[in-house]
Parts: sequence; C-alpha cells; structure tokens
Amino acid sequence: MNAVTLNETLPSSLAVTETEKPAAAAEPPRAARPTPLFETEGGKRFLENLGNAAKATLPPALGLVLFAMLWALIANSGGGIPGPAETWTAAVELFSDPFYDNGPNDKGIGWNVLNSLARVGIGFGLAAAIGIPLGFLIGRFAFLNRMLSPIISILRPVSPLAWLPIGLLVMKQAEPASIWVIFISSIWPMVLNTAAGVQRIPQDYLNVARVLNLSEFKVFTRILFPAVLPHVLTGVRLAIGVAWLVIVAAEMLTGGVGIGFWVWDEWNNLNVAHIIIAIFIVGIVGLLLEQMLMLIAKRFSYE
Repeated sequence: MNAVTLNETLPSSLAVTETEKPAAAAEPPRAARPTPLFETEGGKRFLENLGNAAKATLPPALGLVLFAMLWALIANSGGGIPGPAETWTAAVELFSDPFYDNGPNDKGIGWNVLNSLARVGIGFGLAAAIGIPLGFLIGRFAFLNRMLSPIISILRPVSPLAWLPIGLLVMKQAEPASIWVIFISSIWPMVLNTAAGVQRIPQDYLNVARVLNLSEFKVFTRILFPAVLPHVLTGVRLAIGVAWLVIVAAEMLTGGVGIGFWVWDEWNNLNVAHIIIAIFIVGIVGLLLEQMLMLIAKRFSYE
C-alpha cells in the first residue's frame, strides 16, 4: 500500500495548497535617505562659485605674498629700504589724517593726490578736446594726413619732460607748465588711435553716404563716430595712463602741491617709507583710472 500524504487524507476543502500558505510579514517601509547638501542643485552651484572665486583670487594673493616676501628679504639684507611691516606702520600713521593743512608746503597726502588729479584732469581734458577731433580730420582727409604725418612722427617720440622748459619759458609759472607737459604727452595716443579707427572704416559705408548725399555732419554722426568710438576709447585709456605717469615727474621739477613734489620732499627728508607709500599710491590711482575707462569702453562697445 502506497504512503498517503497529509493533504491526500484530508478533505479537499481543508487541504493546504502552496498558494494558500501564509506569506511572511511585509517589511516596514524604509525612511528615504536625505540627499547630501553638496549633491543638491544649490550645493553644486555653491561649489562651482567657490571654485571660480578661488581661481580668481588665489593667483593674485600668491603673487602679493611672494612680492612681500621678496621685499622683506631685500629690506633685511641691508641698504636702508624699510620692510613691509615698517612701511605699513608709516602708512597707518600717514592716512590717519590725510587732509591736514599746515601751510603751502606742508599738506596731507590727500591734498597732494587731489592736486595732481586736478592737473591731470585739465591737461588730459584739453588733449582730448583737441586730439580727438584732429584724429577724425587726419583719418578723414588724406591730404591732411600726409601734411601732418611728418610733424607727428617727429614730435611724438620726444620725452615729455623735454617740453617742460618750453612751458616754463612761455607761461612763466610752474602750474600751467605742468599742465602743458600733460597735454603734449597725452594728445598723441588719442590722435593716432582716432585716425586709425577712421581709416579702417569700410569704404562701402562712405560710398553709401555719398550716394545719399549726406552732409559731412551726418557722415560724422551717423557713420564715423559710432564706428570709431572703440578706437577713441582705447586712445583715451592709453592717454590717461601717460598723463598720470608724467605728472609725477613734472611735479618733482616744478614743485608746489602734488604727489610728485611730495615724493621729492620726502626724499629730501630721507623718509624712504613715505616714498614707498607714494609709489603704491601712484600705482593704485593709475590702476583705478585705467579700470574706470575700461568699464566705460566696455559699456559703449556692448551697446
């Protein structure tokens, strides 16, 4: 007799099939794992901005640190040059009262910088008022270009300080002589860049203007000026750098109130720390002037 299983001996209604076996208890749902901060969209943007900031600031910071270390090494090796710490202490004392006034030849560093900027502004403004229109005329008319080209080629390489005795002889005073030196040294970049911009305008533009019988004024306002503006601003940016460079040397020779005279006066007092501070001031002011003009040029170029 064959063996009979339990399911075979039970009635079919009581038999337990494989599908009817009780299932194991379902596991409770697991809590969702929180997304790490730097895997979110905002976190990724933060890391990207942090990396860009590091790329922008790390090289200049490293350069400044190396410069300070080299400066300190030279100062410690002798020669009478004050180190970074000594210069910083002198700068803090100097800028604690930059606008004191103890007489014509004893003014704070703020007054000296402002007086130099005023001279640069006047000389540079006169150079722009004459140089930019002259550049348009030279670029527009070939006869005028050929006529003035030899004169400009001869006068442009002359050292700015060579013009100072002429200014003193004609004007009899140091103040207008300094402005004259700034004028004659900063006019050439504006003349040459403006003329080059006019000469690079496609001839088709001028042919269309001739066909339309446009007046010279409309040719200037509608065609020449918009096309040449980037070249004009480039000349202006170069000229302001030359003007600020020249004023220091001119004031050393003419005296008065100004950053150049202040440097020479501090040299006579053997105050080398103040001379180094003045070097940094001249560099920072020149950088700010150039960056300001670059922003203006970029704005007009995009528009």
